[in-house]
Amino acid sequence: MGLFNWPGRAGAPALDATRPADAAVRLGTDTIARRVDAGALVPPACVGLVFEQGGHLRRLDAGARIVLRDADTACCFHPGPYQFDVTPYAQAPEIGLRLQAVIDSADPRVMQQRFDLYLMSEAEGQLERAGLQQACEHALQLGLLQGNLALPPCTTEAEWDLFRAGLNRLLYTRFGITLEECLPVDLGESVDYARILSARAAHNAAAPCVSAMPAPPATQGQTSASVPSLVSATTPGLASVPASAPSSASASIPAPASASALAPASGLGQAQAPVSALPCAPAEDAFIKDARALRRLFLELPSVMCCLRLALLPPGPALFKLHRELLQRLDLVSLSVNSMPSLEWATPDQPLGAAEQQRRARDSAQAVGALDEAWALLARLNDAAPAQLDALFDDADRIVANIEQAVGARRLICSAQREPA
Repeated sequence: MGLFNWPGRAGAPALDATRPADAAVRLGTDTIARRVDAGALVPPACVGLVFEQGGHLRRLDAGARIVLRDADTACCFHPGPYQFDVTPYAQAPEIGLRLQAVIDSADPRVMQQRFDLYLMSEAEGQLERAGLQQACEHALQLGLLQGNLALPPCTTEAEWDLFRAGLNRLLYTRFGITLEECLPVDLGESVDYARILSARAAHNAAAPCVSAMPAPPATQGQTSASVPSLVSATTPGLASVPASAPSSASASIPAPASASALAPASGLGQAQAPVSALPCAPAEDAFIKDARALRRLFLELPSVMCCLRLALLPPGPALFKLHRELLQRLDLVSLSVNSMPSLEWATPDQPLGAAEQQRRARDSAQAVGALDEAWALLARLNDAAPAQLDALFDDADRIVANIEQAVGARRLICSAQREPA
């Protein structure tokens, strides 16, 4: 299946042993992680990461030499800190949050660090700061949209502390990074809202040709409301921070975000790239999308099950039964992913048509969307009050059912075999 091979992607080449200074210069500013070749030295103040063929990850200290086996791959990353701006509400791109985050050091209590898994599973060994900014922005917008995070109008100090703690748990569980600072920032002078609306109109006009992510489902009872203000005039410590850097504000969560990189923390002020609609994706891209989605499911589902199994829950037979059933269902889904049929073949002697290949790629992408929701749920589970557990397990049942449905649909030969919902 090629799950342990990184699909080809355009970008900077891997660092090698003949250019040790190149890694030290590029890592820690706009580049967070970069692949390295065998024999390279881990740059100073950086961490080496070796991804073994069996799925195990191990870290190397600065100055160590990268030693790889035949099928092993490696990368180096700088722990930061990194500063970037995110937009909580896509409908109000002039309102932003300035985040400063660091990559956590190795936790001896766990065998697999969360950032290592994110770097190898989603980033494929290469991570730019702009990519992490867009991922954090999407996770924040999705959490606010689904009601998992609360940022009410005229935020009080207590409400702000609660929101900041929830965002820190989300980023730690989802990406393995710790939030050091979170401040409101006015992006009105750096955001061209007219250009964003023009890009949104162009995106909607080319909707049949644009590869867009499906919109997340709205929670039950959720109503539309005006965009809240992040800063209260009477709240101490929440004064507006003047913006000195542009923010890549997307038109909406399903729409593609701007790919512009933010300036480093030591010197903010780079110009923002123009927002443009994505071109039509060729049919052969379905193979790359499907391979990346199945690779994520293969690598991350065991970690999701492990975190769910170690969740601290109050004793009781009813809760224990729900907990056990969720783990059993996830175990069966993981087994289904491990034995997933190839994208190109309906049977061993019959190739699958291009339309059905696209459909299979969409099903695997839907499973990955539900997987992201599972990580967000785990961020709220450990700190949940006993009165909140019923709602959380109902949400967990919905998420697991979505993963089951998407993975089951990915195995089908044609869409006509799909059972009605």
